[in-house]
Amino acid sequence: MSEVQKMDYTIGKKIRESLQADCQSCFGLCCTALNIAASSDFAINKAAGTPCPNLQSNFSCQIHSKLRDQGFKGCTVFDCLGAGQKVSQTTFHGQDWRQYPETSEKMFRVFPIMEQLYEMIAYVAEAISYKVSSSLFNKLQIQLEQLQRATELEADALLAIDIPNFRLPVNSLLLETSEQIRQSLIRKFDNQKSSREYDYRGVDWIGKNLKGKDLRATDLRGSYLIAANLQNADLRGVDFIGVDLRDANLRGADLSTSMFLTQMQINSAQGNHQTKLPSHLKHPSHWE
Repeated sequence: MSEVQKMDYTIGKKIRESLQADCQSCFGLCCTALNIAASSDFAINKAAGTPCPNLQSNFSCQIHSKLRDQGFKGCTVFDCLGAGQKVSQTTFHGQDWRQYPETSEKMFRVFPIMEQLYEMIAYVAEAISYKVSSSLFNKLQIQLEQLQRATELEADALLAIDIPNFRLPVNSLLLETSEQIRQSLIRKFDNQKSSREYDYRGVDWIGKNLKGKDLRATDLRGSYLIAANLQNADLRGVDFIGVDLRDANLRGADLSTSMFLTQMQINSAQGNHQTKLPSHLKHPSHWE
């Protein structure tokens, strides 16, 4: 690897690790802008644009330490990756919707768009941190710069973004990244097989017992692992984009080098201090 590539690798990793929500710099947008339907994850119905009754005047949550106990499990799962503070402090220049109510409707519509841009940035930054081909590396860099520029747009320009069209090239690049990385891993421990034999996209493993299973380098994109038992499973090199991990048992599992795993997926699962995670993810406090 050249020095330039090595430097870019480091930058990609740093960008991914820097994408953290700072609720103190946000105007409670996840508590206000989003639509909430009463379920096992939320105790109430709340329309988009309506503040949650637990949101205080300083934009903090009055039941923050008791969210799960009071039926707001979904709030402990959500992670905007920093989109909230970006909208609050950059797009709307620190003018909160309570003091400037004329901004509220537009601000609440911009937030979900920024959230999706940040999600794509997280994925592409992570992809840049891998040892992919130089041509793919360059395409990923260009895509990352385009996404970063989009987050600096004014509110009206953000509202005009066609998110599905933004996602198309990102998805293609992530698929290519996944294929290259997983194939290199497969060659190391099973050179008789191709990546196609590790393709389990969209599989329904709800409640399945996979305890101790070796799933290294498996493509699990869009799969359903709700309440699956993955205790002590080897999940290194697994592509986790779009995987539903709600209540999956990850106790003792090794996800240290898993690909495109998000904090929201981890927050929705069950684990313990023995669960190994990528460096950009944290063990949720409710795991303890």
